[in-house]
Amino acid sequence: MTSDTGTPGAARPGGRTARNTAAVLQATLDELGEHGYAGLTAERVATRSGVHKATVYRRWGGVDGLLSAALEWSTNRDWAPERTGSLRTDLRALNATVLHGFTEAPEGAMSAASIAAAFASPRVAGALRVFMADRHARAAVLVTEAVARGEAPEGTDAEEVVRSAIAPVYYRLFVSREPVTSADLDLAALVTAEAAARGAFVRRS
Repeated sequence: MTSDTGTPGAARPGGRTARNTAAVLQATLDELGEHGYAGLTAERVATRSGVHKATVYRRWGGVDGLLSAALEWSTNRDWAPERTGSLRTDLRALNATVLHGFTEAPEGAMSAASIAAAFASPRVAGALRVFMADRHARAAVLVTEAVARGEAPEGTDAEEVVRSAIAPVYYRLFVSREPVTSADLDLAALVTAEAAARGAFVRRS
């Protein structure tokens, strides 16, 4: 996290301030999930968190600052992808995690609302890009380990493999609005793993 001397939304570490920061940012995500970006207000966040409204405005400067800081805070939480022993099944498990994260309460509503908010706010969009880049980098270990096992060639772009595997899930969730079935998760993982094995994701100069 960054220091508090700068743009609204930066957090100061330690003690009561850290507890208040966590309370405000968790309240921001909870309110986002319940009311969406359009219904998110600093007043609601202040009431829910128990932190004075004036403090919320001084520290985060409004809704966009709150949500951007909440996404940054979420980025710093521990997360690691499930390992199953093969690239195909690892990607299948990753797809299931993505689907769960957008469809199961309460985190599903928060996640979906964050995507919607990014279309309305350039600042939130920037924070979301940072969050997603972090998750892609963490998931890339699945591909790195697959290369070490000989399932994909050296030089494979691990993060592009991750993007390829999860892209059909995001497309169905947010573009076509189709149901995402277990078979869809299987197919996306299978196609990506087979393409990776054939060298489709090897970085070319």
